[in-house]
This record gives sequence, C-alpha cells and structure tokens, in this order.
Amino acid sequence: MLFLDKVVWITGASSGIGEALAYQFANQGAKLIISSRNEDELLRVKQNISSNCLIIAFDIADSTAVEKAVNTAINYYGKIDILVNNAGVSQRSLAVDTQIIVDRKIMDVNYFGTINITKMILPFMIANGGGQIAVISSITGKVGFPLRSAYAASKHALHGFFETLQLELKPEDKIFITILCPGRIKTNISRNALKYDGTLYGKMDEGQEKGMTAEICAQKILKSIYQKKPEVYIGGFDILLVYFKRYLPTLFYWIASRVKPT
Repeated sequence: MLFLDKVVWITGASSGIGEALAYQFANQGAKLIISSRNEDELLRVKQNISSNCLIIAFDIADSTAVEKAVNTAINYYGKIDILVNNAGVSQRSLAVDTQIIVDRKIMDVNYFGTINITKMILPFMIANGGGQIAVISSITGKVGFPLRSAYAASKHALHGFFETLQLELKPEDKIFITILCPGRIKTNISRNALKYDGTLYGKMDEGQEKGMTAEICAQKILKSIYQKKPEVYIGGFDILLVYFKRYLPTLFYWIASRVKPT
C-alpha cells in the first residue's frame, strides 16, 4: 500500500475530487482526516471508508475555526504526514459585474484559508521530521479564463505562495510541495460556483459534464503525490492551454476567447 499508516488530511472532502481522494487514500492504507463545512456529507463519506477516519467540520475561511481544527487533528493523531488543500469555491460571472464582496469571499476561501491552515500545520510537520503538502489548484491557476476572474486570481496566488514556500524550506526540513492543476473534472464545482452577487450558479456546466471523472482525477493526483512531483496538469485538451500560452501566446488568446466558458 502506497500510503500505509500515513496520516492524510483532506479539506473539501465532502464531494467531488476531495471525496474521491478520501477513498483512494483509504484504499492505500492511509489514516484519514476529512473536512468541509458540511458535517452530514462528511458522515456519508466516512460510511464508505473502512480505515481510521476522523471528521472535522469547519469553515476554512474562519481563522479561529481553523486553529481549533488543527489542534483537534494533532491531538488525535499526533502528526500530519500529508495535507491535501482541496477546499475551494469557483465563480461564474464577468469581472465587470462581480461585486467586490464576491472577489473577497473567493480569496478568503481559496487563498487565505489554504495558506492559513498550511502555516498552522507546517511547524508540526517540520518538528515531526517532514511531510508533504498537496495543493489542488486548477488550470486557471496557470491561465486566465472567462467568467472566472476571482477564481483564477485565487489560484494564481496559490502558485506564487507555494512555489516561494518550497524555495524557502531547507532540505533538512524534508517538506515536499505538490501543486496539482486539474482541468475540467465532472464534479459539482459549477453548481456551487458563485454568481456576480454571491448567489449560487446552481447549474452543471456543459464542459464540466463532459470532463474527466473525479475518480480518474483522484487516481492521477494520488500517483503524483506519491512521486512527489512539484507541479502536475490533469485533464484533456484543456491542459494544452498552458503550453499554448507559454509557447504560442497568440494562439492561446484566440482559443481562450472563443471557448465556451460554461
């Protein structure tokens, strides 16, 4: 088993990629902590897991709640070997229409919430002799895309933070960071996305509907974490946009401006 007796904490584990990762890690022998705001859904996920699994329900945008959750996790297992930062919220609205409170909410969850829990757990990892931090970013963490201005900004910010953190960490800290960039994955991310006024989008995108399954995505993520890869792109044609932007920027802007964004 690839992760036998490793303590793995997955945020945003009540559905989608996070839920699929919980099952994959459990099948590989990990001891789990699963978190999200929805305790009922976490209980449902736990029922499908036979290995040791601790539920900690909290709002990652609430700093006090995060601190309490970290203390609970450390007191229960004594360590965290792998932190999977998966919690997040997306967006479906034009930048010009999006109220600033929505931009702030998305940054609070996707960026500040993620780096906050990371900063709280990191000293425990270093003291324990090492660990790994996996960050579920997005292809939009590498390229902009219509209707996702705040979401793309939050994911771009994660890359800047975690790339810098990896450079700052000393070799003797034995902390490895893996940034994972899924493209269109068939989850409820579009249903839970925020519109210009903060209300839910509430629909499954056509592109999302035709995307890679969460189960296949989770398998690829697990392999990448095990191999300690620094950055990984996961998806179909959509991941080519990263390379187009880098090597053929004119082609990238032509394609990105014409792809149906929903």
